[in-house]
Amino acid sequence: MSAAPPAERSRRSGRRAEATATSTPTSAFGWPVPISTAAERAGVSPRMLRHYESLGLLAGVARTDSGYRQYTESDVHTLRFIRRARDLGFSIQEIATLLGLWQDQHRASAQVKQIAQAHIDDLGQRIAAMQAMQRSLQALVGCCQGDGRPDCPILDDLAVPPRA
Repeated sequence: MSAAPPAERSRRSGRRAEATATSTPTSAFGWPVPISTAAERAGVSPRMLRHYESLGLLAGVARTDSGYRQYTESDVHTLRFIRRARDLGFSIQEIATLLGLWQDQHRASAQVKQIAQAHIDDLGQRIAAMQAMQRSLQALVGCCQGDGRPDCPILDDLAVPPRA
């Protein structure tokens, strides 16, 4: 890679340098950054980033004079928090609550634990329901000959009206 400054490299390559809200970067990564860079650094898509912003999970995003969003290092850290919480299956409402607790230095960890425990309990119920579905399907597959005949206990079971 060339040792020339980024602006010089941009001019030589024919690409236009990204406009930022400030002309002086606040770190080696050049904060603030445009939406595509923030999304990449946070591991989310620009569309999801805009969605999280529209839901109020990411507030106060700065804009350039021409209206382009500019994200700070703190914004990207918040986006990573949101992404990790989503990876763990928390709902948007739970994430909003967790974000508020994360940003409150005077919070009680008991509140966070209560939310996490409720989520664990919900996951346990969902896993149990899925395991019951798996057992039912395994039994049906075991009854099916899977040959050229039209008889199919799987389809027969699916066609049975639900019990009242």
